Amino acid sequence: MHMLTLADTAGIGIFFQQIENGITLGAMYALVALGYTLVYGIIELINFAHGDVFMWSTLVTLVVVQALGITGTLTGMALIGVLLLLIVIGVAVSAGLNVTIERLAYKPLRRAPRLAPLIAAIGASFILENAAQLWRGSSFVAFPAIFPPGKISIGSLSINYLDIFIVALAVALMIGLDRVIRLTRLGRAMRATAQDPEAASLMGVNIDRTIVYTFLIGGALAGATGVFYNLYIGQVWFLTGFQLGLIAFTAAVLGGIGNVNGAVLGGFLIGIINSLAIQYIPSGFQWSNAIVFAILVLILVFRPSGLLGQRVPDKV
Repeated sequence: MHMLTLADTAGIGIFFQQIENGITLGAMYALVALGYTLVYGIIELINFAHGDVFMWSTLVTLVVVQALGITGTLTGMALIGVLLLLIVIGVAVSAGLNVTIERLAYKPLRRAPRLAPLIAAIGASFILENAAQLWRGSSFVAFPAIFPPGKISIGSLSINYLDIFIVALAVALMIGLDRVIRLTRLGRAMRATAQDPEAASLMGVNIDRTIVYTFLIGGALAGATGVFYNLYIGQVWFLTGFQLGLIAFTAAVLGGIGNVNGAVLGGFLIGIINSLAIQYIPSGFQWSNAIVFAILVLILVFRPSGLLGQRVPDKV
């Protein structure tokens, strides 16, 4: 009978530690992926500016922290108050920005050929990136570690309090979105619009308002993620949105673009794959994104609609 050696135990501990890291990253990927999949499900538009909407949340919340003169760890009511303030501001900035982009760039092109709104989305992305670069520069800026250090140890596995906070709040937001889509009048309108906008309009659904709320919700989720990202990564950069947005979009496609549950599944899967690749593959950090995209290609070869996606006829 084989007995576990100290090396075996350490190896198992490292494996589960990477799983835990991947779940935390995956929670953030999933929240941003939900914004992509909600918009695509309603108007079949890939909102390439969505990652930069997320980036602006990270940027503005950094400015707020600097304005408050916060440079180190907070505790107690001060921590709770600052976290609530940052989340509210991050959500408001990204939600407002997302709706503004929809009103100015996407709404006038709703009946245009599909290539036109796609180009508009790419243009909006470049505008947001360049505006951020002009405002705050092109260098990385450190976000202060305001969340108190500490962890829970389970054998050789260590789970930081910050990781628990991020995953718990992210899952709560996902459950809240699911309840909104399933149980509210707005959710019914969103599902009806996604299925058949013309029939939904004939049944009294305000399509224009439904689209606005969809962008509002997607932006709000990205805004909350921006706060989590700042706390977790601790660096703000004007191209952060491009990098994370690309991964989150990949998560949405992997799970099945337009499928809310698929976006969540894809986000967590990519987070875990990323973490394991970094740990176990030589030069894994440089190769991690390539491995994620390789797995995406393989899955789409055998299941073009994604893991949870369904083939549906094109909307006329």
